[in-house]
Order: sequence, then structure tokens, then C-alpha cells
Amino acid sequence: MFLQGYGALILEGTFATIKLALLSMLLAVSLGLIGALAKLSNQRFLRVLATGYTTLIRSVPDLVIMLLLFYSLQILLNVFTEWMHFEQVDLNPFVAGGFTLGFIYGAYFTETFRGAFQSVPAGQLEAAIAYGMNRRQIFVRVLFPQMMRFALPGIGNNWQVLIKATALVSIIGLIDIVKVTQDAGKHSMQLFYFSLIGALIYLAITTLSNGILMWLERRYSAGVRGAQL
Repeated sequence: MFLQGYGALILEGTFATIKLALLSMLLAVSLGLIGALAKLSNQRFLRVLATGYTTLIRSVPDLVIMLLLFYSLQILLNVFTEWMHFEQVDLNPFVAGGFTLGFIYGAYFTETFRGAFQSVPAGQLEAAIAYGMNRRQIFVRVLFPQMMRFALPGIGNNWQVLIKATALVSIIGLIDIVKVTQDAGKHSMQLFYFSLIGALIYLAITTLSNGILMWLERRYSAGVRGAQL
């Protein structure tokens, strides 16, 4: 049998990995937009805060940050529950992993969006102001759509790396692709075979993602390529 009875577990691990990646992506994009706007802000405090965040996160390995955040949060939670005389509460690996990855990759998205914002021609913004648009209208109608065209290659790259980084969450107990394939390999004494299955699943996810990202790039480049030609 192809999956030797482990098909249901592997499917469950695959869905867990996809859900974790999507949750992390949502948080990372949100933090990235906030961080990019902070870095481009006129207020020095916000610029320093955002720069400190991106510098620290990009300088420390993802695995180290994940372990530090997961165990430090668990320790703080234990102290709080003990102080309040509550029963001990264990962190959910899925939630903890998603927020940790989102926090980590928010730093990378910050730089991606910062560069994309700066790539939008200043004349476009001046024209929007001349038309009488307010700040919200300028951001929604002019700045954000054009920024996305410049940011999509970086977003795609970050997404691909983020998908692979979800494998790190298996060390804190999440039943993902890595966890289930490793367990299946150990129990069946075919570790290489099931590791290969896991690699092929990741390849399928990233290949599908590439197709979606290529469609998004064409969508946000509509009218631009023709004008360039």
C-alpha cells in the first residue's frame, strides 16, 4: 500500500501545515505593513522601534526565537496561573507556532513592504493630492495597489520560506507534515521513504503557491506591461 495505512494521519498533518502557514502569513503581512509604515514615519520613535524589531529578528535564528518565545510564554503563563491559583494551562502548539512565525516573518515583510512603498513614484501621490484625495483614499486607490505590484516578488519569496519554516513547529508538539511523516517512518522502519513523501507534499504546496502568485503578479501588472511595451 502506498502510504501503508498512514494516509489519514499524513492528510491531517498536511492540513495542519497549510492552516499554520496561512495564520502565520496573515499575522506577518499585518505586522509587515505596520512595520513598513513605522519605518517610513516622520516620528523618530516609530522608526527606531521598527528598526530594532527587524534588526533583532533577522539577526537571530528562527529556531532560537521560536524556543525562546514558546518556553518564555509558557513560563509566564505558569507563573500567572499559580499566582491566581488556577489550574496550569499549556500553550496550544498551533496557536503558539502561528503567532511566533507571524512575529518572525513580520520583520521580513516589513522590509519587503518598505522597499515597495518607496518604489511608488512620488508623482503618483502628488497627483492624488491634486485630485483632492484624503490620506485613506490615497492609500487604498493609489499607494497600496502600486505597492503590491512591487512587493509581490518579495511576498512570494517570503511565503515559500514561511511554508518551509512551519516544519520548525513540530519541535513544540504540533502534528504537522514533518511530525506525522517522521512518526510513520520510525514505526514502519522506512524513515527515508516517508521523509521523501513529506518532501513531495511540501513541493506540491509550493508549486501550487507559485501558480497563485504568478496569477496575482499578472493581475497587479495589468495595464503596466502593455504600456512598457
